[in-house]
Formats: sequence, structure tokens, C-alpha cells
Amino acid sequence: MNVLLVGSGGREDALAWALSRSPRLTRLIAAPGNPGIARYASCVNLKETAAESLVALAAREGVDLTVVGPELPLSLGLADRFREARLRIFGPTKAAARLESSKAFAKDLMGRHGIPTARFGAFSDAAAARRYCRELGAPLVVKADGLAAGKGALVCRTLEDADRAVALCLEERAFGDAGGTVVIEEFMEGEEVSFFVLSDGSTALPLASAQDHKTVFDGDRGPNTGGMGAYSPTPAFDPATEQRVMAEIVLPVIRAIQHEGVPYQGVLYIGLMLTREGPRVVEFNCRFGDPECQVIIPRLQGDLLPLLMAVADGHGLPTALNWHGDASVCVVLSSAGYPGPYETGHPIRGVEDAERMTGVTVFHAGTAHRDGHLVTAGGRVLGVQALGSGVSDAVARAYAAVARIKFKGMHYRKDIGRRALGRS
Repeated sequence: MNVLLVGSGGREDALAWALSRSPRLTRLIAAPGNPGIARYASCVNLKETAAESLVALAAREGVDLTVVGPELPLSLGLADRFREARLRIFGPTKAAARLESSKAFAKDLMGRHGIPTARFGAFSDAAAARRYCRELGAPLVVKADGLAAGKGALVCRTLEDADRAVALCLEERAFGDAGGTVVIEEFMEGEEVSFFVLSDGSTALPLASAQDHKTVFDGDRGPNTGGMGAYSPTPAFDPATEQRVMAEIVLPVIRAIQHEGVPYQGVLYIGLMLTREGPRVVEFNCRFGDPECQVIIPRLQGDLLPLLMAVADGHGLPTALNWHGDASVCVVLSSAGYPGPYETGHPIRGVEDAERMTGVTVFHAGTAHRDGHLVTAGGRVLGVQALGSGVSDAVARAYAAVARIKFKGMHYRKDIGRRALGRS
């Protein structure tokens, strides 16, 4: 089989790593890819949003399946365009991807179908938004309705913080059109977990849980990022909790969106808060998380490719999957200043040395080749992933590998996995 992988980040490098191991794979093409993905794929310099060019590439190269990594092309209708051209694609339609691209849509759907989530309101008028903040009371969360690269959720400890967040979104337009509407919701207390399922449009197959570390500094301090590290599995997410989430959240939302004429075919990320009252939805994503994908995929036993094919075809998912018992940890190495302004072009050393360690894989996110050298080219640069007999062992292996990598301004959190380690 010939496969086209769309995207250029750490998530896509993890998917390329897994797909390259499939005995069914004949050729892997990536658009645009990155130096890590280029180890497994032929990279073509096409933007992930260049729908017509991607369709033409898939047709020209005899691609049997296109796998879409990031959310933006899905929200713009890339899957719709491929299906119109009778080309098989892994990823939901534009209408189904609204579960991520519009938080107001997702919240309304949950409200109408009794899916547990935080109390909320959606507003495009700043004065009305501020009045609702006072109705809810602090703490609360202000979220940009649209896609904001993982940075559009603002936790407000006081009403003054909430007023500033509303102004940032609706008056200063810091998130552009994505913040033209805001969702304001009550602050939920509990432990946050990422859970992933595959859906073929009518059924759902559980994958695994992970826990992301969103803020840039240790101790969950500082601004939100796209994710500074993750681990899997999550001790707080036991089999009983998984069954409850499948019964109360996953299957109801798959049925709800199908009932509304929009079957969901793809991977569905459910961001959960494990509250005292039970699991509640924080958000949905229409793609694998990043960096959660980098810890979940290495734990999967068996071939990823036929699973993605079954989703794209709308049938044929197995009833269960097998997972390595090992824990998996990923530490993200970022450029100094991220998620704010940062420099690029700094030489990276030690990646090959780190990957010589047992159980370690280094996934490329923001890297490039310049004059024959690997250099930094993004905010999140590398994801150093390790398998271990438990979270403690995996953490130790990952940080030992991190110590072998160097680039100017390299920043990383030193407490990835801290909640799991605290439990043990």
C-alpha cells in the first residue's frame, strides 16, 4: 500500500515511525514532513492546507490511504475534498471536525444530548460575556471558540482575570477570528486526562489514555503551550473509568453526531476532567494529540495501518487492541521563549547518541536541515520518548536521553510524569 501522511510535527513523526513498521506498507509519502519523518518517507514540499495539490499528489502517486495529522486541514474540509475525488482518507469531514474547530458547537451538542461537561455560555459580545462571568463566579475558564494552537483556553482565578481574558479575545482579537466568539465555563476541579478512540462512523474502539503537561514551566506554572510532555498509561484512568467514559461520553457523542447526519470517521480525542461527580468533558479534538500521540503509539502492539484503513472505509474495526505493558514518557524540548517569540536556526547535537539508548526514540517537531546540519525550526523542537517497566523507569530513561541532546536555549520541563510518580 502507498500511504500519504499530511503534516510536519512530532505527532506526524510518531505516525510515520509506526506506519513504516507495517508489513502492508509499500511506500510512505509525507507532505510537507520534517527531517525526522524523512527517515521513513519521501517528503514533498506541499503545505498541509493545499487541498487541491494534495489531492493531485495522491492521485498521481497511486496513494491508497491518506492520513491527516493536524487539525487545521480537517477543519478546512480536506477530508471532504478527498472523498469527492474518491480517494480514501483517514480523518473526519469538515462538519464532524467542528467538535474541535468550534467549542460552542461541541458544547451545544453535549448540552442537547446530556453528555457531562462544565456549565457554559457562548458570547460574541464583550459586555454580555462579562455579565455571565459574574453569574458563574471565579474561578472560571474563557476559551476562544475556534482553533488557537492549544493556547486559547485562559484559566481565570479572579473576575478581573476574566475581564482581561474577554478583552483579549473579543476586543483585542488576540486569537483573530478564532476568538470572535468565546465560550465561558465553570472551572472544574479534578485530574485532567486525555483519552483517544477510533470511530468508523457508528462504533468506537478505545485506544489509550495519556496525561499532557500544558504549561511551559514545572509545577504547572506559566502560559499554556501546545504541550511540554506526556505519559501513558494514566494511573487515574482505570478500566472502570474507561468503561464509564465509553458508556456516558464516547458512544453518546458518536451517536449524537451521527444522528445529526454527520458520521464521525477518524480518531477522537476526549479531554476529560476526573471530578468528584465523575468524568466530564473538557474538550474534543478531531486528531491525535501532540505530544500524547508520541507516548501512545509506541505502546500499541500490532499494525497501525489496517486500523486506519478500517476507519477510512467505515467498517472493520476490531473489538479490542493489545498494548505493551510498559509505560511511555515523552519530554518536549523547546526553544527559549516558547510559547512567545523564539529564535530558530540553532544547531542541534546529540540526537543520534540519545537514540542509541535502549527504549528511546526521538521524534522531530520543529527541526530543519541547513548546510548539512540539523537545526531548530520551531517552538517545540524535539520529543524525547522512552519506554520503561513503569512510569518511574520510563521517566529516568527519557531524562537520561535528554541529557545527551544540546542546542542553544534548549528548555524543557523537569517534572513530566509527576502526578503518576506521586501516586506510586
